[in-house]
Amino acid sequence: MHAEAKQMLTDFFEQLTVEKRASEHTVKSYQRDINHLTNYCIDKSIPHWADLKQSDVRSHIASRHRQGLSSTSLQRELSAIRSFYNFLLKKRLAESNPAQYVKAPKQARKLPKTLDVDQISGLLEAGANSALEIRDLAMFELFYSSGLRLSELAALNLADIDLPDNSLMIRTGKGGKSRILPIGSKAVTAIKNWLELRQKNAAVSDSAVFVSTRGTRLGQRSIELRLEQWCKKKGIAEHIHPHMLRHSFASHLLESSQDLRAVQELLGHSNISTTQIYTHLDFQHLADVYDKAHPRAKKKSE
Repeated sequence: MHAEAKQMLTDFFEQLTVEKRASEHTVKSYQRDINHLTNYCIDKSIPHWADLKQSDVRSHIASRHRQGLSSTSLQRELSAIRSFYNFLLKKRLAESNPAQYVKAPKQARKLPKTLDVDQISGLLEAGANSALEIRDLAMFELFYSSGLRLSELAALNLADIDLPDNSLMIRTGKGGKSRILPIGSKAVTAIKNWLELRQKNAAVSDSAVFVSTRGTRLGQRSIELRLEQWCKKKGIAEHIHPHMLRHSFASHLLESSQDLRAVQELLGHSNISTTQIYTHLDFQHLADVYDKAHPRAKKKSE
């Protein structure tokens, strides 16, 4: 590249260090990211930064993607390029920012981890040997029975549960939306067992369904810790968190019913695209069955 273009880079990094007071780590990251763009310009015989077009930035990012860079890394590189060109625009050394509207390829969405039916049974049928474990079992049964979020379970009040009707009301779901959910028979039994003991611990003024030994509402972090302790005590090696029970609820229900809209309603998702991730889980399950069962899919043993 032209010597003047190299000087612009030097001035930009000096501004980052002196005026912006960016950390050494940030400056080195920007230098590394823009160095890749510099190599692209040298390879394409582009002498000045003002000559770089949006199509060039797209081509550069596409090339970096083919090299195996993640979406996060590419977004960081684009951010560095935009910052550099904003600097050039302020100095009137460029007329436009060619990276302004270039987007990195979307990151592949990670599938939520779920438990299979046998694992759920092992978790929930491990046995409750104390008042606290009876309470904990009621919480875990409810997570899996009704697909509650952690925040929803922690906020649940006595008035929200209708055991004769096998249902509960979520009054403050995500986005402030309410919904009515069914409660399975196993969860109903577990909740009844807990409510018989709850009155001995709960403060008269506290309306929470799940309370601590002090008689106050059980917080979200406490619920997470109780699940961790439950798994350790029952000899369950896998790390299980409350949301995994919600994911398992959704996945198992979709496998059996194939009713995406119903699962969306039960989970309280505003957009069905959020629920559609469970269709990928369902397909993954079917693909595993296929690989194991189909005679032309099995790998030959070496």
